[in-house]
Amino acid sequence: MATERPHLAVIGAGPAGLAASLAAAAHGVRVTLIDSAAGAGGQFYRRPPAGLGARHPEALHHGWRTWRRLGDALAARVEAGTITHLADHHVWCVEPVERVEPVELVVHALLGPLQEEPVAVRADAVLLATGGYEKVLPFPGWTLPGVVTAGGAQAMLKGGLVVPGQRAVVAGTGPLLLPVATGLAAAGVEVAALVESADPKAFLRRPLALAAQPGKVAEGVRYGAQLLRQHVKLLPRHTVVAAHGEQRLDAVTVAALDTHGRVVPGTERRLACDTLAVGHGMLAHIDLAESLGCRIDGLNVAVDEEQRTDVPGVWAAGETTGIGGAALSLAEGHIAGRSAAARLTGTRPDPHTWARAARSRRRAREFFAALDTVYAPPAHWTEQVTDDTVVCRCEEVTAGAVRNAVDELGAGDVRTVKLLTRAGMGWCQGRMCEPAVAGLAGCEQTPARRLLARPVPLGVLARAGDPEDD
Repeated sequence: MATERPHLAVIGAGPAGLAASLAAAAHGVRVTLIDSAAGAGGQFYRRPPAGLGARHPEALHHGWRTWRRLGDALAARVEAGTITHLADHHVWCVEPVERVEPVELVVHALLGPLQEEPVAVRADAVLLATGGYEKVLPFPGWTLPGVVTAGGAQAMLKGGLVVPGQRAVVAGTGPLLLPVATGLAAAGVEVAALVESADPKAFLRRPLALAAQPGKVAEGVRYGAQLLRQHVKLLPRHTVVAAHGEQRLDAVTVAALDTHGRVVPGTERRLACDTLAVGHGMLAHIDLAESLGCRIDGLNVAVDEEQRTDVPGVWAAGETTGIGGAALSLAEGHIAGRSAAARLTGTRPDPHTWARAARSRRRAREFFAALDTVYAPPAHWTEQVTDDTVVCRCEEVTAGAVRNAVDELGAGDVRTVKLLTRAGMGWCQGRMCEPAVAGLAGCEQTPARRLLARPVPLGVLARAGDPEDD
């Protein structure tokens, strides 16, 4: 019977989670794929609902063929009963059951848009493919309506077929800015400028990493060509120093950066716009791994060559182990799914398939390691943050309050600043403001060790002591 097979719970239905689920199911494991979205695909394969009647949704994606292959394979597995897909399930905790080997884990989730109905899934192993989220760094005016994250602007376009405004500036740093700018321009938005703080010439000093991923290089060239055809102004080694407006955004001030990442005096210019799409890279979602006690390497989940964490029965793949794009997530997901299946069924994976996936993973990791050295926020971004700039939006804590906690009250880490100022005590529990608080405090951002991965009603916690099989 299918229910007698070993059971793997995969959390996250993006590229890594999809690849892992399909690989594990193909090798004799019963899979439950749990995801907070209404449909599979994650942020990368986000697409508009069928009700919007998009005639050419593939126009918004450069990985559409891969998505169709994954989506069709998932549908076939769901129909065959080897994969159960739980959409709109928001996982808040993974709990190991106190029992002798083999290990059993319980995945706690909340069902539905109101996130009030508790669901518990028991599994023999868990694979974390929880993805990443955007790093947000403040600047004067960043809380004005009209200022959105770069990923937010892309999500509006890909998921809702809407644009955030009529005239936009895309700014920050990282490879995400290129598809965001080209997507907005193709949708009819006047993109006044693409403001990138990195220096494109820095890529020339990493020829080996670029040569290993010619497809990615060609992709970047295509984006650049599209921007030129749309007459989008490219401003490398520039940054946004302020956003302006009364009731909403109406302009931004940008300035050039020197080689040390400081604003060059006298280079400021004002650009009229009603939208600023800004991003400064990505951070891994590691809350579930932290609550399980998995080892964290920097701000990423640490894994071995099989994508196993140091907690028995727990694997991790994709952005949660380090930001690296869809291709890396697919490779890691495939390896993790095959590894979990082999461990649960007592079999050995095919060495040729394993070696091919491991080679793809290595090349992608090397490429994104090179990108990380190029795409970094300006080293002195905090110098442009005025004392009255709000840093923690949940608790309305200003940069001045953070600096006072450090300079006058002796705070030397993010936790102490949090206790003295309430920065990070709001709804997001510091997930959004932690990078900014750490930068202003002059300390390293460290894992927060949150007990729960998302807010949970007290009634759900009270009933969570005796979970039943889903």
